[in-house]
Amino acid sequence: MDPRRNPFAPGAGSRPPELAGRESAMEGVAIALDRIRNGRHAQSAILIGLRGVGKTVLLNEMRRAAEGEGIVTVPIEAPEGQSLPAMLVPALRTALLKLDRGQAAMTLAKRGLGALARFVKAFKLSYGELEASIDLGEIGIADNGDLESDLIDLIDLVGAAAGERGTSLVLFIDELQYVPERELAALITALHRARQNDRPITMVAAGLPQLAGQMGKAKSYAERLFLFTSIGPLDTTAATAAIVHPIEAEGCSIEPEAIARILEITRGYPYFLQEWGKQCWDTAERCPITAEDVEIANPTAISALDDSFFRVRFDRMTPSEKLYLRAMADLGEGPYNSTTIAERLGRKPSSFGPVRASLVAKGMIYTPGYGQSSFTVPLFDAFMRRIMPPSEDGA
Repeated sequence: MDPRRNPFAPGAGSRPPELAGRESAMEGVAIALDRIRNGRHAQSAILIGLRGVGKTVLLNEMRRAAEGEGIVTVPIEAPEGQSLPAMLVPALRTALLKLDRGQAAMTLAKRGLGALARFVKAFKLSYGELEASIDLGEIGIADNGDLESDLIDLIDLVGAAAGERGTSLVLFIDELQYVPERELAALITALHRARQNDRPITMVAAGLPQLAGQMGKAKSYAERLFLFTSIGPLDTTAATAAIVHPIEAEGCSIEPEAIARILEITRGYPYFLQEWGKQCWDTAERCPITAEDVEIANPTAISALDDSFFRVRFDRMTPSEKLYLRAMADLGEGPYNSTTIAERLGRKPSSFGPVRASLVAKGMIYTPGYGQSSFTVPLFDAFMRRIMPPSEDGA
């Protein structure tokens, strides 16, 4: 059928045409943010889940909804290797400029910009525009070089500026698991102190399954400050809606057998639903889309995932990490016992400690239980078997 009318949108963070099955999570965050803006206590959400469940999409949708309610938002993605101060500075500057705009009589936003400039100077960050254009003023606020202390000052002042404008400010942070423990602890402490001071500022974040443990390790009270919300694959009703409604919106239809086959292959993971929907649409010559169309589209859909969704992660691995992941894949879907993986590779479990730690840090695996490992990417075990046949891994 006409690819120009294809309604599906596979892609990192791309909003699907039908955002199905996430209404409860959306409403929970909306209520929490509204309460915080009105000076009431609320836990805000940390979205936890595997790759491909739509955490980024959901985070962006929550941010747009908050902006529609007049809340000031700060979107941040936490890439590997970048410090938290370097991520926060440009985002907070933009937020403070929004709070300051057209409010000449209001001073807290301007004080916040000054504090941000001192923060840049204290941590020797490269953001010269701030230092060149802002009067540093009030020495002693956010400028002593201790991250936790300075971040407490900065977040508190930004929250006060939001309160002065009669609104709230929310940090929307994606891939939070990449923030180092010390910096994560400082951020949690700063947000906690701001809430104790009744500042209308909070965080909504998303990350891989290990994030809950990381936050608890960084600060034991994190579980009381935030509500950890598990985001998983869609149930049958929501997954069906994600496929059927976009097709029907284009005046077409899909047979029940085709829907069942797509749900079986994708296991309800939103990213995969979009990929199979796209390929099935392009494969079908006419309406309705049939189970035969799905089977014909399967190799193309798998190839598309291999070349993008899976391969981009595989290419970041060292040879030792690839062998470890391949051994995991040989054992089925997981979770995998560390001893069993080591036995598969003919070595002692202790010899793979650095490899496992590196794979966790890169966001490729997580530890669902003591001595266990699982892939953070659904269906990655099948990809590893395709990309590294037994003759290549020595199995």
